[in-house]
Amino acid sequence: MNHAAIRLPLAVVEGIHLAGLVEEFTDVLTSVGEEPDPGLTRLTPDPYPEDADASAEFAAATHDDLLDRRAADAAVVRTGLSPFLTTAAEDLAEDEALAPRDVVIAASDIDAWLRTLTALRLVIATRLDITSDDDEHDLEDPRFGVYDWLGFRLDGLIALADAHDELPS
Repeated sequence: MNHAAIRLPLAVVEGIHLAGLVEEFTDVLTSVGEEPDPGLTRLTPDPYPEDADASAEFAAATHDDLLDRRAADAAVVRTGLSPFLTTAAEDLAEDEALAPRDVVIAASDIDAWLRTLTALRLVIATRLDITSDDDEHDLEDPRFGVYDWLGFRLDGLIALADAHDELPS
């Protein structure tokens, strides 16, 4: 492993789908609606639930900055996944779709990847009404598969980052 980079192995179809999820996540971050988005609310939690004034003051001072940082992190991930954006999954033969491809992540970008996958998973969890690891999964609903797959990929990325951190400098 190169000290300056981490290699995340993904099947081509995984890279295509992850790039799509990051695009959708970016759209959610940058959309302005009249109703607060519950997924974004989960990304900007209320630190003072017992004090409405302090909560409002905190939100006014930090909300936009937090979402801007999330969008900047997502842009880093999108750039890393850009090789996957040139092909649609349905245009690939099965062997092409399942072919492994390494995503090279600069060590300086790993935190942006970890924060983005975590935030994306939190937004999906909110949409699925998941609040703990013990919550039931509807095996017929493919969104739960996406949620679990993101958790699998996040765990793998954490393991790669930990292994990278243990390398001698």
